[in-house]
Amino acid sequence: MSGTAHLHHEHDSLWRNMFTNPHSKAFVRWVAVINFWIFISCLSLAMETVEPYATEHASWFHIIEIVAVSFFAVDYLSNLYFAPNRVKYFFSFWGLVDLISIIPTVLMVLNLTALQGAKVFRLMRVVRVLRVLKMAKMAVQNIANSVKSTNPIVTNLRIYFIALFSVMMISSTLMYFVEGGLYSPEAMAHGQAAFDEYLKANPLPADAPPEAAKFMPTDPISGNDIPPDKRFYTSIPAAMWWCIVTLTTTGYGDMFPLTFWGRVIGGCTMLMGLVLFGILMNIVGKTIMVVLFGEHLDEPAGGHPKASRDNVVHMLTEMKLINEAQATQLRALGSDEFALRVQKLLG
Repeated sequence: MSGTAHLHHEHDSLWRNMFTNPHSKAFVRWVAVINFWIFISCLSLAMETVEPYATEHASWFHIIEIVAVSFFAVDYLSNLYFAPNRVKYFFSFWGLVDLISIIPTVLMVLNLTALQGAKVFRLMRVVRVLRVLKMAKMAVQNIANSVKSTNPIVTNLRIYFIALFSVMMISSTLMYFVEGGLYSPEAMAHGQAAFDEYLKANPLPADAPPEAAKFMPTDPISGNDIPPDKRFYTSIPAAMWWCIVTLTTTGYGDMFPLTFWGRVIGGCTMLMGLVLFGILMNIVGKTIMVVLFGEHLDEPAGGHPKASRDNVVHMLTEMKLINEAQATQLRALGSDEFALRVQKLLG
């Protein structure tokens, strides 16, 4: 009986560490698993909007979604169970992010009558993309809870690419939903049927061109028509190309929004591009200053004076520029001599 109790205690301790102890291997591995399924589910979500892949591989996309949501559900329920204040966690921002990552799929699986229809289905798809924020949540928790990073440069770059991927997924999906939804196959079929009914009561003149009988989608706010050659956002991957160009050039390329809300999303995406560019330049600048010029290798009093030095030595070791014996010698040098030695090694 005591052996069974001991085994149960070890299992409970492992499970608790997996969700509450950022320094445990179980926690790190679980975060890696969740991030993997976030990435896969987002790619699957994007490919679901591309024909003929959406129809030909619908069963695979469904399986991927169910497996991913199963992991997200375990993560959410475990975090809720081990939270010091469960009510506070449930209503917290990150708690709601965890909940949103699973609710849309659960509702779609239940196939409720109120959730049937093309517009609601597209809305559920937009909400599902917010699960990418779970990746950002884990990056923030990793920074807040970690005592020290073995390589802060790699950590900063990882955070940057998580932010880039999150912005790209959310902006592309919103543009696909807001603007692309006006000329989706379902919207065009519904619009053409309504227009045909209108033409029965109000026939066109005999000399009207054939295209006059075709439905033309318009911006519901400005009333501007969206001609066939300007219907760019037919899938999330197509919108991703627009997003990449917008983020990197702070302007439009060969694709641009025509609707009011599409332009709002485009403007926000350009502003986020400026923010991400500033973050990247900050990371690159600090990397150059630390690695090439030995800046900020020692922290002020009261901090951790060896943290930055150890990071640089670790980096040089990984680059095979020094061996373990030389690494020990480097750590023993004074600040000025250490900076000169690093510059010489990299020169």
